[in-house]
Amino acid sequence: MNEILILYYSQGGAVREMAQLIARGVQSVDGIKARIRSVPKVSATCEATESDIPNTGDPYVELQDLEECIGLALGSPTRFGNMAAPMKYFLDGTTALWLKGALAGKAAAVFTSSGSMHGGNETTLITMMLPLMHHGMMMVGLPYSEPALSATTSGGTPYGASHIGGAMDDKPISDDEKKLCLALGKRLAEAALKLSRTL
Repeated sequence: MNEILILYYSQGGAVREMAQLIARGVQSVDGIKARIRSVPKVSATCEATESDIPNTGDPYVELQDLEECIGLALGSPTRFGNMAAPMKYFLDGTTALWLKGALAGKAAAVFTSSGSMHGGNETTLITMMLPLMHHGMMMVGLPYSEPALSATTSGGTPYGASHIGGAMDDKPISDDEKKLCLALGKRLAEAALKLSRTL
């Protein structure tokens, strides 16, 4: 069974919920399964370490997950218009995969959640795209043929799925945001299947 890796970092839970919706979209495509993974927090204390297995939530990612999957959905909350430090820290450690071109030609998509409507969703999505493009991945976005992209009054961009969580991260994912997460997962799975046949 071909798998799509859905890799995320979530602090308030919204990005995790988006990951689960994207997984549903992925699994709506025959012959594809979603593999959900997260990254641990980064501590400012040099001696502090996270357990290898999280107390709750999804397992932490390993480089092997990236190598084994035919596609990747990458998600992070917005931090001043950029991806969160734990996700950047993980990506900075993927040089071994880059050196052997392990991700080249695979499909990828990105998703995010911010506290406000103009909280940097689009720039965060772009910051996540850049390392994936350096790996040679092929980016999948959301076309305006998705009706929810034009109808949304909350999150949603052509660059990837997004959510407006509110300053206290207390706004639920809207119907349009849910539809766009599902659509992104489905598009990613379909693209990954097509690309995997050419690799």
